[in-house]
Order: sequence, then C-alpha cells, then structure tokens
Amino acid sequence: MQDTLIQKSTKKGRKLLLVIGTAWLFDAMDVALLSFIMPLIKTEWNLTPAQVGYVSSVTSLGMVFGSLLCGYLADKFGRKNVMIVTLIVFSVGNLLLAFTKDVNQFMLVRFITGMGLGGELPVAATMLADNFKGKTQAKMLIMADSFWAIGWILAAVISNTVTPMYGWRASVVVTFFVMMYAFVMRRHLPENYEKKEKTSLKEQFAGIFNHDVIGKTMALSFLWFVVMFSYYGMFLWLPSVLVIRGFSIIHSFQYTLIMSLAQLPGYYLAAWLMGKISHKNILTMYLIGTISSASVFGVASSEWMLLASGAFLSFFNLGAWGALIAFTPSHFKADIRGMGVGFSQSIGRIGATLGPYLIGMLIGMGFGIPVVFGMFVVALILGIIVLAVGTSETY
Repeated sequence: MQDTLIQKSTKKGRKLLLVIGTAWLFDAMDVALLSFIMPLIKTEWNLTPAQVGYVSSVTSLGMVFGSLLCGYLADKFGRKNVMIVTLIVFSVGNLLLAFTKDVNQFMLVRFITGMGLGGELPVAATMLADNFKGKTQAKMLIMADSFWAIGWILAAVISNTVTPMYGWRASVVVTFFVMMYAFVMRRHLPENYEKKEKTSLKEQFAGIFNHDVIGKTMALSFLWFVVMFSYYGMFLWLPSVLVIRGFSIIHSFQYTLIMSLAQLPGYYLAAWLMGKISHKNILTMYLIGTISSASVFGVASSEWMLLASGAFLSFFNLGAWGALIAFTPSHFKADIRGMGVGFSQSIGRIGATLGPYLIGMLIGMGFGIPVVFGMFVVALILGIIVLAVGTSETY
C-alpha cells in the first residue's frame, strides 16, 4: 500500500515537472531566438551597436514589471491562472513580432512579450516550491530549470534550419505554434496546486521586508541581479560576439548550438549535488566556474579555445541559475513566497536589462571583448561575496 502511494506521488510529481518545465523551455526559446535574430536585424535595419543593445534590453525591461506584478497576483489569485495568462501574452507577442516593420515596432512588441516572460518563471518556481519540500524541492526546481537548456538548443536548431532558408520572421512564427503545445498542457494542471491568499500588495511587501527577512531579500535580489546581468549580457550577445570575432552568421549559429549543449550536464550535476553539499556551496562553485570561463572566453584567441571556454561558460552560468532557482524559495514562507521570488527576480531583470545594453554601449565606444567580459567577472566576484555574508545555508 505504501509503495503504491509512493508510486502515485512520484508519477504526480513527474507530471507536474513536465508541465511546469515548459515554462522554462519556451521562455528559453524566446530569449535564444532573440540572440540569433540580433545580428540579422542589425544588418536589415542598419542598427548601431548601441541600438542593438536597446533591442536586447527592452525585453528584460518588460520582465522587471512582469516578475513583480505576477508574483503578487500569483499569491492573491492562484498560480495556475497567472501562468496561463503569461503564456498567452508572450506567445501572441512572438506572433506579432513577425509583422514588425521597423526597430521601434520590434522594441514595443518585445517589451510586451517581456512582461509575459518575466511573470511566468517566478510563478512556475513558486508552484513547484509549494508542492515539494527539502532536497526534493531543490532537485525539482533545478530539473525544471534544465528545460531552459532544451529550449535554447531547440532555438539554435531552428536558427540553423528555418532561418537560413526562410528568414528570422518565419522562425518566430514557428515558436508561436510550438508554444500552443504548452498552453494545452497547462490546462491540465490540477486545481489543488492553487494557492490563493487574501493579502494586499502592501502586506506582501511588508512580509518580504520585515526585520527577519529583509537581509535575505536584499542579498537574494543582488544575486539575481548579478546572475541575470552576466547571463543576458553574455548570451544574448554570443552570436554577435562570434561575428565580431570574425565568424560568419552561419558559423556563429553553429558554434552557439555546440556551446548550448553543455548547459544540460551543468544542470544535471547541480541537481545531483543537491542534498550532498549545501545549496550555498553549490552556487558558489558554479559562480567560480562562471568567472573562470568568462575570463578565458573574453581573451580567447583561437577557435578551439573559444569553443571550449564557451561550452564551460554555458555549463557553469546556467548551472548557477539553476542552483539559485533552488536556493531562493526556501528563504520565504509560503504566504509571501510568490512575492519574494517575484521581487528578487524583478531586481534581477534590471541586471538583465543593463547587461546587454552596456555591451552595446561599450562596443560602440570602441572597447574590446576582453574589457566587456571583465565587467561581468567583477560583478560575479561581488555576487560571491554577497552570497557568503548575506544568505543562509540550505540543504
């Protein structure tokens, strides 16, 4: 009897992981496709590096508002309803993107799409955290986040097949139809995963800023800022950086696909380590690995060094994201968890906005890739210091 109950519980957990994991998968497809599109629209609309920085940052600006707003709404009206709304927003946004005629229309659509993107992931993480505890919770969160790597790889495949033949507009239309699959799956989320709280926005803010939690709220917000600042800055510009380094558009897409494959083992190792060492130590290890990889990638002078350091950068940077996903919800009680995760990630989205913008600005001012990646290394070092002094050990 007990074995039957465990089996049913495991099956239910896997189903929930599969359904919610699509949030990360399709969000990643969206972000990755944007990175592949950037060098193409730069040529099509004759954009300066600074303008390309604006284009890559505007999505993250929408995410800032989406993360904060949807985190609150998920605590108030339930996780499932909010997740479905965010899916509709960014799916329709991708379809509209194919019909934009200039960079201004493109940026407006990307801002709206970003609100859906930014709102979905905190709600998805909160829903998983509500339904699992301890080591299982941490592993489930990392495994859900590993769907991000699958989404990035799918986007790389689309960019290598559909885009060269039919253009970037056809690629974003393809993602719109693929996303309909996730919408169908999410309709089957059980109602008992709802978490409705009758609290006001003011009460939610008070909960994450009371004297017991404020230090952790600020530390986690800074960590999300650093991780998103480095990830979006480096990876949204990755194909463009490869073009700057002298590779063709097609080769930059192919090399980015090869580097992206390293994301999956990065996630799986982090999930395996959960319960064996503290979440804090896992995150520290991955941040150190990101620093080392970014340092080498920034000065890489040969093709093999570029590919190897890029693969390690994917491995460690995405693994750090997964570890932070598992680390964050455990610092907040259930009634303020949506707001806590949403607020900290909304601060992170500010970093996601600044990272790509600063790269465009620095390249436009004539600074080289080593200087640009050195900026990310400094930010990651500060992140390790804050992690050490501002957060609790969790297992």
